[in-house]
Amino acid sequence: MTDSPITIRERAVDLSARGALGLARLLPYALRVRLFGWVFSRIVAPLAGWRKRIDANARLAMPELSADERARLQRVVPDNVGRTLIEIYSGAEFLERVADAPRRGPGVAALEEARAQGRPMVLVTAHLGNYDAVRGTLSRQGFPMGALYKRMTNRAFNEHYVTAISAIATPVFPTDGKGVGGLVRYLKDGGIIGIVADVASTKAPVLSFFGQPAHTPLSAAEWALKYDAVMVPLFGIRQPDGLSFELLIEEPIRHTTPEDMMQTYNDVVERIVREDPAQWFWVHNRWKLSAAARAEAEARSAAG
Repeated sequence: MTDSPITIRERAVDLSARGALGLARLLPYALRVRLFGWVFSRIVAPLAGWRKRIDANARLAMPELSADERARLQRVVPDNVGRTLIEIYSGAEFLERVADAPRRGPGVAALEEARAQGRPMVLVTAHLGNYDAVRGTLSRQGFPMGALYKRMTNRAFNEHYVTAISAIATPVFPTDGKGVGGLVRYLKDGGIIGIVADVASTKAPVLSFFGQPAHTPLSAAEWALKYDAVMVPLFGIRQPDGLSFELLIEEPIRHTTPEDMMQTYNDVVERIVREDPAQWFWVHNRWKLSAAARAEAEARSAAG
């Protein structure tokens, strides 16, 4: 069965996006990144309803935040999302910025040791700072990394999106059966794979995130166990200048059960977000629950 032709609407939206991205790339890098941050914070966020979602998520996960702190998140989180998008589309200039990003954290030595031993690695990151800073930095520091990407709904846009993320590092695999199979083979052959694991899939088990039920895929931990891979949480943390990054590398997650390993991952992400809430993409519907999971959570709440 062949795909239907790309629609006129898809082409029109894609042309608009290409035009905006193309014009932005004519600007000096720093100005370009700051401009996209401003546009997403001041224009895209209110139009897309992001401010309401950020506020709702922050109230749920961190009720101790003041109204002023939540209002700040509504400004700075979309700014970071906009910066991340144009950084991904800035190719060589972005790579130049991140190639020598410093590494810190308790897992730095373990990461180097795993490479020296030729061990396969499952590197789990999150929607923190800029997750592609991890790929861009490590791929140029001797850690070639395969990664998954989610196809864009707009097929015309997806074509140049794949080109853009491939310019940062390869290989990249789509999140379909064939793509996931390719990623797993890459790991099985002793490779390094990176996974952005803080996503909500209603088919996944329910674990805890910020003390709230959250569907959490187990695949990263399952692959680590199956192929005896070192599983390391690490993150590209945006620095105060808004343009540079630091890689935070946590201790490897001990091999136990997939559920326990992914709960440890959730706990690590939560700790980092609590330290600096502005780094995380609060626009995501991370606590989206299936009907069955929601009913169970409500029953537990009612039972006290």
